Amino acid sequence: MTETLRWGILGNATIARRCVIPAIQNSHNGTVQALASRFPENAQKIVDDHRIGKLFDSYEALLNEDTIDAVYIPLPNHLHHPWTLKALAAGKHVLCEKPLAGNAIQTREMAGAAADEGLLLMEAFMYRFHPRSQKIKQMIADDTIGPVRLMRSAFCFHTAPEILQSGNDYRLKPEASGGALLDVGCYGVSVARWLMGQEPTHLQAQAIYHSQGVDVQMIGTLRFADDALAVIEASFISALQQTFTVVGSRAVIELPHNAFIPFEKEAVFTLRERDEEDGQIYTLPGADEYQLMVEHFADSVLTGKPLLWPVEDSIANLIVLDGLAQAAKTGQTVRL
Repeated sequence: MTETLRWGILGNATIARRCVIPAIQNSHNGTVQALASRFPENAQKIVDDHRIGKLFDSYEALLNEDTIDAVYIPLPNHLHHPWTLKALAAGKHVLCEKPLAGNAIQTREMAGAAADEGLLLMEAFMYRFHPRSQKIKQMIADDTIGPVRLMRSAFCFHTAPEILQSGNDYRLKPEASGGALLDVGCYGVSVARWLMGQEPTHLQAQAIYHSQGVDVQMIGTLRFADDALAVIEASFISALQQTFTVVGSRAVIELPHNAFIPFEKEAVFTLRERDEEDGQIYTLPGADEYQLMVEHFADSVLTGKPLLWPVEDSIANLIVLDGLAQAAKTGQTVRL
């Protein structure tokens, strides 16, 4: 293994072009060696702009490239499972976009394949690497707000009416593992489990469904031990929300609507004591959470350092997502 992780990118997705490719190229321990796209003419500019050495017109061709150590997979949700398995079979470590798969069964299969091949597999939940997220986690661990009693999380955006009407977007197709819960509700489930430091025991949910069958709006509730609750909101049909709040017995932590993707701006949050209305504003310098994520992954590949969030965490997240989907469909409480 070289001292620099050599990356390949499967697909020309917006998240890859805008966030992850620049993050890898700016990292201290990685470089993008190749990109594969079914429409290479559309990917030529990003290859040129970022001085990527090779452009392939098929994903298979990239996986067969000996100079690639790891791949990043930003493909639509339903393609995460098959292409992760193919990448692992080709001897590549895998960083895959969220949700890692369409359900927990697929995620377990991916985890098993990675273990069998002796390769790393990680879900690209970049928000956990941001210094603000790490600061909040540490404050909770230090008992700054007292025992956590309640969490609220929302990741919602508005889809154009013509897209909703046509139903052509992959996010609106059941066969593409679409729906608001999987696409953006996965963030809320992840942050609740992470900051609570435990798994929920009971789940309830209500959803609004598109004519094609996927949820376009979802409210879920998670019950944890010690009488702690979390509320998860996910929507394709509301105004922008992208925030979470952590309510302890003594104080509250509140974030603005850039909680998961602050980009490189200064990142702020508010700490309010039990009876305060305004509270204290904390400000952290801007940081590229995508770069921090890919550097951590590369460091683990290159040095053998354990991943902070191994694939078992992704399995646990998908178990909760599966349970919330079941609860919304049946109207029943799901016990985990």
